[in-house]
Amino acid sequence: MPKGTVIIDDERCKGCGLCLVFCPEDVLEMSEELNRSGYRVACMKDPESCIGCALCAQACPDIAIEVYRDKKPAKGNNGEDR
Repeated sequence: MPKGTVIIDDERCKGCGLCLVFCPEDVLEMSEELNRSGYRVACMKDPESCIGCALCAQACPDIAIEVYRDKKPAKGNNGEDR
């Protein structure tokens, strides 16, 4: 399965929690930390379980989430990593 990385812009996040609801792998949680506006923001609690589906980013009404998929190394003709 592809692995992903979720980047959350703490200052754009308003703590609505929609990203938590839509995450199929239960990767996110609400932080105890507050942003400058006083909102508890989302953060990754289990980065190793992220599959990079980007459903969290699609659900975010504040466009505060970016998701990057980690690429697998290219394989040579003999099956070895390049």
